[in-house]
Amino acid sequence: MKANLSLYTVTALLILDSEGNRVLAKYYAPPHSAIGTGTPAELGVGAGGPGMPGLQTYKEQRVFEKSVWEKSRRGAGEIHPLPPHLILSRPSTDLHFHIVGPLSTSNELMLQSTLTAFHDAVSLLLRGQIEKRIVLESLDLVLLAADETVDDGIILETDAAAIAARVTRPKPDSTDIVINEQTLMNAYSTFKDRVTQRIGQL
Repeated sequence: MKANLSLYTVTALLILDSEGNRVLAKYYAPPHSAIGTGTPAELGVGAGGPGMPGLQTYKEQRVFEKSVWEKSRRGAGEIHPLPPHLILSRPSTDLHFHIVGPLSTSNELMLQSTLTAFHDAVSLLLRGQIEKRIVLESLDLVLLAADETVDDGIILETDAAAIAARVTRPKPDSTDIVINEQTLMNAYSTFKDRVTQRIGQL
């Protein structure tokens, strides 16, 4: 039996509302397969993994998302097999966060850590207000958090604080010099005093 050593472990990262409608959806495909230098099978991606056929078009994705929503709504717990996929879910107010990986090769603990990190990073960024309206208003931050968590199906980070820190907009530098009339007058006064002192020393 060949061990799966692929880094491409995430098929999709989803946020669905309470009716199964898409709020955010990121589907992943290994970049090598996109340029024709390798197929998902050659890259060691398991069945249902990133780049596997069936989730390429918007219509296929929406059908899949409805299945994910139905499965997580009916099933108890947070882990749901939906062959050839494995779905891990986390409810939050009126939203459901999902991470999808290949059923045959997924490491449930790693997927769970990744989903938790993404959810908690979004919570940090939105100050604990994980609601559909707030998420849609701050979709740019949520998308950046997703990109900092998973890229092309590869898990990048499982520390929520680190993800949020990379996403937050930089604050204005408090050391920036503001030049105005008062600043110029102070500079002129200081220069005048120093010149007077130098002349006095001659």
